[in-house]
Amino acid sequence: MNTKARILEVAAALVARSPDGDVSTRAVCEAAGVGAPALYRHFGDKEGLLSAVVDHGFDQYLATKRDRTPGTDPVRDLRDGWDTHTDFALRNPNLYRLMNSPAMRTPPAAALESHRILTEDLRRAAEQGKLRLAPELAAQMIMSANVGVCLMLVSRPATFDDMTLSRRVRDAVHTAVFVPEVMADTAPGAGTAGTATSGTATSGNDEAQVPAVATRLGALLRQAPGPAFTPAESALLGEWLDRLSNTAPERP
Repeated sequence: MNTKARILEVAAALVARSPDGDVSTRAVCEAAGVGAPALYRHFGDKEGLLSAVVDHGFDQYLATKRDRTPGTDPVRDLRDGWDTHTDFALRNPNLYRLMNSPAMRTPPAAALESHRILTEDLRRAAEQGKLRLAPELAAQMIMSANVGVCLMLVSRPATFDDMTLSRRVRDAVHTAVFVPEVMADTAPGAGTAGTATSGTATSGNDEAQVPAVATRLGALLRQAPGPAFTPAESALLGEWLDRLSNTAPERP
């Protein structure tokens, strides 16, 4: 193992064992058996070292997501993805807090990759008529809720001690994101997820169905732009469909 890799491995181990998740460069150098100049040569400063630890953490987190083969039901993949995310946070509390710390001024490339994987799964759901919002907005809702509940679980375990909390928040967010038939199919005791024949809402008033229909049309348009439209027209139509997707119907 070269010097840079040894320093990174030691720093990650010290972060994991630290009572507050913080480490000093002096402790890292002593544990790695190197002088401070070696650490600064490879990582620049403490922030650079912690950024490398964050990148290493995201690589661990994304390892299974990168290698997985998407299933036929993207909703099931998204439920499993939420649970995998929570499990990683609970197994690596200090690392997870560091990965999502506002002190990290530049988001790691792997964090953007994680968001991109989530958005792609949501686009597959939209193409099947299972999404009631534009994939990009749905991704922001799911990611912020998943990260938020995980941070509470690992940062305030004495207060947030209900281990069903993550599942409850997941189901609440998914209810807002997916069409009703999809959520009925994934409820406890139901059959395989996504067995609704059309994948789009068929109950309620027509106004309530507009976002789900617009979301599916937008996903299909991006997947295979129609030859009847110029690129500019397709982009404008996609923008209009996204606007309809993200407009919540007025409540009586």
